[in-house]
Amino acid sequence: MSGDARRAVISQRVEIFADRDERRDALDQRWAALLESLGLIALPMPNSLADPAAWLAAADPALIVLTGGNDLAHLVAGPDAAPERDRTEALMLQRASAEATPLLAVCRGLQLIVDSGGGALVPVEGHVAQDHAITTHSAAANWPIRDGRSVNSFHNWGVEQSAVPVGWELAATAADGTVEAIVHSTLPQVALMWHPERGEADADDIALIEQLIGQS
Repeated sequence: MSGDARRAVISQRVEIFADRDERRDALDQRWAALLESLGLIALPMPNSLADPAAWLAAADPALIVLTGGNDLAHLVAGPDAAPERDRTEALMLQRASAEATPLLAVCRGLQLIVDSGGGALVPVEGHVAQDHAITTHSAAANWPIRDGRSVNSFHNWGVEQSAVPVGWELAATAADGTVEAIVHSTLPQVALMWHPERGEADADDIALIEQLIGQS
Protein backbone atom coordinates (compact mmCIF):
# COMPACT_ATOMS: atom_id res chain seq x y z
CA MET A 1 0.00 0.00 0.00
CA SER A 2 1.43 3.37 -1.02
CA GLY A 3 1.96 6.05 1.58
CA ASP A 4 -0.48 8.41 -0.15
CA ALA A 5 -3.39 5.95 -0.14
CA ARG A 6 -6.68 7.51 0.91
CA ARG A 7 -9.03 6.26 3.58
CA ALA A 8 -12.39 4.59 3.10
CA VAL A 9 -14.37 4.75 6.32
CA ILE A 10 -16.54 1.65 6.43
CA SER A 11 -19.36 0.69 8.77
CA GLN A 12 -19.41 -2.58 10.71
CA ARG A 13 -22.13 -5.02 11.61
CA VAL A 14 -22.87 -5.85 15.26
CA GLU A 15 -22.45 -9.45 16.39
CA ILE A 16 -23.93 -10.38 19.76
CA PHE A 17 -22.53 -13.16 21.95
CA ALA A 18 -24.99 -13.43 24.83
CA ASP A 19 -23.09 -16.25 26.54
CA ARG A 20 -20.05 -13.95 26.82
CA ASP A 21 -21.99 -10.74 27.44
CA GLU A 22 -20.30 -9.22 24.37
CA ARG A 23 -21.40 -6.99 21.52
CA ARG A 24 -18.74 -7.03 18.80
CA ASP A 25 -18.19 -4.89 15.74
CA ALA A 26 -17.37 -7.10 12.75
CA LEU A 27 -16.43 -6.67 9.10
CA ASP A 28 -16.09 -9.16 6.26
CA GLN A 29 -12.37 -9.44 5.46
CA ARG A 30 -13.16 -9.22 1.77
CA TRP A 31 -14.00 -5.53 2.13
CA ALA A 32 -10.41 -4.65 3.08
CA ALA A 33 -9.08 -6.60 0.11
CA LEU A 34 -11.50 -4.96 -2.33
CA LEU A 35 -10.75 -1.44 -1.11
CA GLU A 36 -7.01 -2.09 -1.07
CA SER A 37 -7.18 -3.14 -4.72
CA LEU A 38 -8.69 0.28 -5.42
CA GLY A 39 -5.90 2.12 -3.62
CA LEU A 40 -7.90 2.76 -0.45
CA ILE A 41 -7.18 1.97 3.19
CA ALA A 42 -10.21 0.42 4.89
CA LEU A 43 -10.83 2.22 8.19
CA PRO A 44 -13.63 0.43 10.10
CA MET A 45 -15.78 2.83 12.12
CA PRO A 46 -16.65 1.64 15.65
CA ASN A 47 -20.28 1.66 16.76
CA SER A 48 -19.53 2.65 20.38
CA LEU A 49 -17.75 6.00 20.08
CA ALA A 50 -18.45 8.80 22.55
CA ASP A 51 -18.06 11.40 19.79
CA PRO A 52 -18.53 9.69 16.43
CA ALA A 53 -18.81 12.99 14.56
CA ALA A 54 -15.35 14.08 15.73
CA TRP A 55 -13.89 10.65 14.89
CA LEU A 56 -15.34 10.78 11.38
CA ALA A 57 -14.11 14.33 10.81
CA ALA A 58 -10.60 13.35 11.89
CA ALA A 59 -10.66 10.34 9.56
CA ASP A 60 -11.31 12.67 6.59
CA PRO A 61 -12.46 9.85 4.29
CA ALA A 62 -12.23 9.84 0.51
CA LEU A 63 -15.08 7.31 0.50
CA ILE A 64 -17.75 6.29 3.01
CA VAL A 65 -19.11 2.74 2.80
CA LEU A 66 -22.29 1.51 4.48
CA THR A 67 -22.12 -2.28 4.56
CA GLY A 68 -24.68 -5.07 4.86
CA GLY A 69 -25.75 -7.25 7.78
CA ASN A 70 -28.17 -6.54 10.65
CA ASP A 71 -31.70 -5.30 10.09
CA LEU A 72 -32.73 -1.78 11.01
CA ALA A 73 -33.52 -1.89 14.72
CA HIS A 74 -37.07 -0.60 14.46
CA LEU A 75 -37.99 -3.38 12.02
CA VAL A 76 -37.03 -6.35 14.17
CA ALA A 77 -36.80 -7.45 17.75
CA GLY A 78 -34.16 -9.74 19.19
CA PRO A 79 -30.48 -10.32 18.56
CA ASP A 80 -30.23 -8.90 15.05
CA ALA A 81 -31.34 -5.42 16.13
CA ALA A 82 -28.40 -3.03 16.61
CA PRO A 83 -29.57 0.51 17.40
CA GLU A 84 -26.00 1.67 17.99
CA ARG A 85 -25.23 0.79 14.38
CA ASP A 86 -28.29 2.69 13.17
CA ARG A 87 -26.99 5.80 14.94
CA THR A 88 -23.47 5.41 13.58
CA GLU A 89 -24.58 4.89 9.99
CA ALA A 90 -27.09 7.75 10.16
CA LEU A 91 -24.18 10.01 11.09
CA MET A 92 -22.04 8.60 8.26
CA LEU A 93 -24.85 9.32 5.80
CA GLN A 94 -25.22 12.83 7.20
CA ARG A 95 -21.48 13.46 6.83
CA ALA A 96 -21.44 12.17 3.25
CA SER A 97 -24.30 14.48 2.30
CA ALA A 98 -23.00 17.56 4.14
CA GLU A 99 -19.44 17.25 2.79
CA ALA A 100 -20.29 15.73 -0.61
CA THR A 101 -18.06 12.78 0.30
CA PRO A 102 -18.52 9.85 -2.09
CA LEU A 103 -20.82 7.23 -0.57
CA LEU A 104 -21.28 3.56 -1.42
CA ALA A 105 -24.23 1.98 0.39
CA VAL A 106 -24.69 -1.79 0.21
CA CYS A 107 -27.84 -3.79 1.02
CA ARG A 108 -28.67 -2.55 4.52
CA GLY A 109 -27.12 0.77 3.47
CA LEU A 110 -29.71 1.20 0.72
CA GLN A 111 -32.43 0.24 3.19
CA LEU A 112 -31.15 2.88 5.63
CA ILE A 113 -31.25 5.56 2.93
CA VAL A 114 -34.82 4.70 1.99
CA ASP A 115 -35.91 4.52 5.63
CA SER A 116 -34.22 7.84 6.41
CA GLY A 117 -35.98 9.39 3.44
CA GLY A 118 -39.40 8.33 4.71
CA GLY A 119 -39.84 5.30 2.46
CA ALA A 120 -41.11 1.95 3.68
CA LEU A 121 -39.29 -1.37 3.46
CA VAL A 122 -41.24 -4.51 2.56
CA PRO A 123 -40.52 -8.19 3.28
CA VAL A 124 -39.33 -10.05 0.18
CA GLU A 125 -38.85 -13.69 -0.71
CA GLY A 126 -36.30 -15.34 -2.96
CA HIS A 127 -33.57 -12.79 -2.20
CA VAL A 128 -31.43 -14.74 0.27
CA ALA A 129 -28.34 -16.57 -1.04
CA GLN A 130 -29.69 -16.50 -4.58
CA ASP A 131 -28.22 -14.87 -7.67
CA HIS A 132 -30.57 -13.16 -10.11
CA ALA A 133 -30.52 -10.85 -13.11
CA ILE A 134 -31.15 -7.12 -12.89
CA THR A 135 -32.64 -4.61 -15.29
CA THR A 136 -30.88 -1.26 -15.50
CA HIS A 137 -32.67 2.05 -16.00
CA SER A 138 -31.66 5.05 -18.06
CA ALA A 139 -32.27 7.44 -15.16
CA ALA A 140 -28.74 6.71 -13.98
CA ALA A 141 -26.30 8.77 -16.06
CA ASN A 142 -22.92 7.18 -16.86
CA TRP A 143 -24.08 3.97 -15.16
CA PRO A 144 -21.40 1.30 -15.65
CA ILE A 145 -23.56 -1.67 -14.58
CA ARG A 146 -24.61 -3.71 -17.59
CA ASP A 147 -28.24 -4.61 -18.20
CA GLY A 148 -29.16 -8.25 -17.52
CA ARG A 149 -26.16 -8.81 -15.30
CA SER A 150 -26.48 -11.45 -12.56
CA VAL A 151 -25.94 -10.19 -9.00
CA ASN A 152 -25.88 -11.85 -5.60
CA SER A 153 -28.69 -11.34 -3.10
CA PHE A 154 -28.73 -11.61 0.71
CA HIS A 155 -31.69 -9.63 2.06
CA ASN A 156 -35.10 -10.24 3.63
CA TRP A 157 -36.25 -6.63 3.29
CA GLY A 158 -36.75 -4.94 -0.07
CA VAL A 159 -37.74 -1.59 -1.51
CA GLU A 160 -40.59 -0.94 -3.91
CA GLN A 161 -39.99 1.60 -6.66
CA SER A 162 -42.54 4.01 -5.18
CA ALA A 163 -40.41 4.23 -2.01
CA VAL A 164 -37.30 5.66 -3.71
CA PRO A 165 -36.64 8.90 -1.77
CA VAL A 166 -36.75 12.38 -3.25
CA GLY A 167 -33.37 13.27 -4.68
CA TRP A 168 -32.59 9.70 -5.71
CA GLU A 169 -33.07 8.02 -9.09
CA LEU A 170 -33.87 4.41 -9.87
CA ALA A 171 -30.87 2.65 -11.43
CA ALA A 172 -31.69 -1.08 -11.37
CA THR A 173 -34.51 -3.47 -10.47
CA ALA A 174 -34.94 -7.20 -9.92
CA ALA A 175 -37.39 -9.36 -11.87
CA ASP A 176 -40.03 -8.89 -9.15
CA GLY A 177 -39.82 -5.12 -9.62
CA THR A 178 -38.07 -4.36 -6.34
CA VAL A 179 -35.23 -1.87 -6.26
CA GLU A 180 -31.69 -3.17 -6.77
CA ALA A 181 -29.82 0.14 -7.11
CA ILE A 182 -30.37 3.88 -6.82
CA VAL A 183 -28.14 6.89 -7.49
CA HIS A 184 -28.34 10.36 -6.00
CA SER A 185 -29.37 13.10 -8.40
CA THR A 186 -26.75 15.64 -7.33
CA LEU A 187 -24.35 14.01 -4.85
CA PRO A 188 -21.70 11.29 -5.46
CA GLN A 189 -23.78 8.60 -3.78
CA VAL A 190 -24.75 5.13 -5.00
CA ALA A 191 -26.72 2.43 -3.19
CA LEU A 192 -26.83 -1.25 -4.21
CA MET A 193 -28.77 -4.21 -2.88
CA TRP A 194 -26.05 -6.65 -3.98
CA HIS A 195 -22.67 -7.15 -2.31
CA PRO A 196 -19.66 -6.19 -4.48
CA GLU A 197 -17.29 -7.62 -1.86
CA ARG A 198 -18.69 -11.16 -2.11
CA GLY A 199 -17.34 -13.55 -4.69
CA GLU A 200 -14.94 -12.57 -7.45
CA ALA A 201 -14.96 -8.81 -8.02
CA ASP A 202 -17.04 -7.87 -11.05
CA ALA A 203 -15.55 -5.36 -13.49
CA ASP A 204 -18.79 -3.34 -13.42
CA ASP A 205 -18.61 -2.92 -9.64
CA ILE A 206 -14.94 -1.92 -9.82
CA ALA A 207 -15.77 0.68 -12.46
CA LEU A 208 -18.62 1.99 -10.33
CA ILE A 209 -16.49 2.42 -7.21
CA GLU A 210 -13.67 3.98 -9.20
CA GLN A 211 -16.20 6.40 -10.63
CA LEU A 212 -17.28 7.33 -7.11
CA ILE A 213 -13.71 7.76 -5.86
CA GLY A 214 -12.99 10.01 -8.82
CA GLN A 215 -15.64 12.44 -7.59
CA SER A 216 -13.85 13.13 -4.30
